[in-house]
Amino acid sequence: MDYLTTLKVFCTVVEAKSFTRAADILGVTPPVVSRAISTLEQRLGSRLFNRTTRQISLTETAEHFFAGCSRLLDELDALEASASTRASEATGVLRLVAHTTATVNRLVPLIAAFRRRHPQVRLDVTLTERPVDLVAEGYDLALVLPFMLTTDNVITRLLERIPLVLVAAPAYLDTHPAPRHPSELVDHEFVPMSASIRKPELTFRIGGEEITVPLKFDISSNSADFNRQMVLEGFGIGILPLGLVQGEIASGRMVTLLDPFELMSGAIEIRLAYSTRALLPAKVRAFVDLAADFFGDGGPA
Repeated sequence: MDYLTTLKVFCTVVEAKSFTRAADILGVTPPVVSRAISTLEQRLGSRLFNRTTRQISLTETAEHFFAGCSRLLDELDALEASASTRASEATGVLRLVAHTTATVNRLVPLIAAFRRRHPQVRLDVTLTERPVDLVAEGYDLALVLPFMLTTDNVITRLLERIPLVLVAAPAYLDTHPAPRHPSELVDHEFVPMSASIRKPELTFRIGGEEITVPLKFDISSNSADFNRQMVLEGFGIGILPLGLVQGEIASGRMVTLLDPFELMSGAIEIRLAYSTRALLPAKVRAFVDLAADFFGDGGPA
């Protein structure tokens, strides 16, 4: 029997004023109670009860020890209740890491929806395009591309596949005829995607065949906003996530190119990653559930 249980047995005997009644309350036999009290007396080096055949009474040592022991057990019960409440309520700081380019348009609305539901949770958000180790770096969650996960000890859930589109500004197409076939891309300048999703070449499927076109970059940047602005200024054709340029396409500030042709590997996978721990904090469970609903649950993968 551990020490904490022994203390509970002692307090129960004091309150019940009987070894037998204490055993009934605790659901054990009287000898178990007797052994627990004997063990405690040996540990303290002092007798705790004066025993007769009809009743027991507390020694002076026991009276003093019971006062402190009952306070301690009450505080432990309150602490356990508080911890249980916190475990079931989303509170505290949620540390989130996300891919800078791929999640930028979706992350803020997701966080806003989460905060409306769970105002007691504070968020610490890091945007990056480098590989991350969730456990070693202390993150609770990640919204990332697959290459960013450096360990296998996480659960991943596919949230979204974002199509890549070829786009150009009217200013660029005024001086460079729009390509009508993938093979014509070799004559064009390109604005690169951010480094983590950049492709040195594009492959299209045409009928039953594939055609690969190398890309020519004169300027490179790790900023999605910079790359988008470069396309708008007419520096070249952009290969960008659709979500990043939907507004520009809708307004006519950019136009899509080669729509009839199938671009191979033409999508970015956004994945939600979190610890494999069985007992996830409530704040993590709440974000996982909301993200699955927000993106449309792709299921574990």
